[in-house]
Amino acid sequence: MNTNEELGTGAVEKIGMKGSFLKHTRRDGQKVLLKGEILEHQLGIEYILGILSSAKHGAISSFDEINGVGHRIVHGGEKFNSSMLITDEVIQKITECIEIAPLHNPPNLAGIKAITELLPSVPQVAVFDTAFHQTMPDHAYMYGIPYSLYKKYGIRRYGFHGTSHRYVSRRAAEFLGLDYNNSRIIVAHLGNGASICAIKNGKSIDTSMGFTPIEGLMMGTRSGDVDLGVVTFLMEKEMIGSSSVSTLFNKHSGVLGISGISSDMRDVEKAKGEGNERARLAWDMYEYKVMKYISAYIGVLNGVDAIVFTGGIGENQSETREYVGKHLIYLGAKMDFELNKATRSKEMLLSTPESTVNICVIPTDEEFMIAADTQEIVQYL
Repeated sequence: MNTNEELGTGAVEKIGMKGSFLKHTRRDGQKVLLKGEILEHQLGIEYILGILSSAKHGAISSFDEINGVGHRIVHGGEKFNSSMLITDEVIQKITECIEIAPLHNPPNLAGIKAITELLPSVPQVAVFDTAFHQTMPDHAYMYGIPYSLYKKYGIRRYGFHGTSHRYVSRRAAEFLGLDYNNSRIIVAHLGNGASICAIKNGKSIDTSMGFTPIEGLMMGTRSGDVDLGVVTFLMEKEMIGSSSVSTLFNKHSGVLGISGISSDMRDVEKAKGEGNERARLAWDMYEYKVMKYISAYIGVLNGVDAIVFTGGIGENQSETREYVGKHLIYLGAKMDFELNKATRSKEMLLSTPESTVNICVIPTDEEFMIAADTQEIVQYL
């Protein structure tokens, strides 16, 4: 952590499914792939600990070198506005949030439980995706529904991708030489899941995702903003219940639902180039929503000092960045479109010297943010 050097990186994929595997990149850049029946999270973490400590591929000689474990927790509700040392009380509060995050918090808790059993003496830290957005003012996070329902069920806008927005906005300020605590930054985290955040003086004041990650931009399989009347209309016409309609708007909509091809924008881009009209429509809808939210947040911030692209699409898809750049010319923003075409997955200033707005790419690093928060909390224990 003293040098920010990454000793190893990887992931376990398809847990509980056929063909599950662990992929790992060693310190020297060599990639390792281990296949096996990884049926649940504890077994997956055993695989991770095994390869991290292996003589051939590992980064540590024994588990004694592990001083802390950080967990990304998707939903902390209103209970957490910062990262926390995991205690029984914290676990209970994360458990209470399952009702509003049924797909995410249970596997997050499974990870905590697994580490507790495998490394019982190692402190653990919870880093909440929602915490960064707890600075939103009430007029930004409230919905226009009876206030009693907010008090009863906690129905409000929470926002997500907070760990990414926090890292990217801070790094962008450093990269551009801005005073983070006196700045207006818009971060566009664009990937299969996507959100945009308005950050004023280092604090999130609005973000596109809401009570759940479905609100806001059109995404890979999520619809994004949709008239509530459409939901009730479809439930009646298709004779489906809440579970089915949730699956429809979360898993079968967005870029996949419009294009009929894929949730991956690379596949959609290829089909668009071949003249597929539904792919063209999905692409246009995606870009329009991104530009629309960025434009709205310029108004929310009363101007903007920097617009930052991150995430798989934000870092690699030059056409989407160009689309946004061309719609900001009225602000005096000027993008170097040739440089933009050549930029992929690296920090880069895309605006010209005479531009009134900084436009840049900053690759996200949520893992570093989790590690940094974990170190900050456990080093004094």
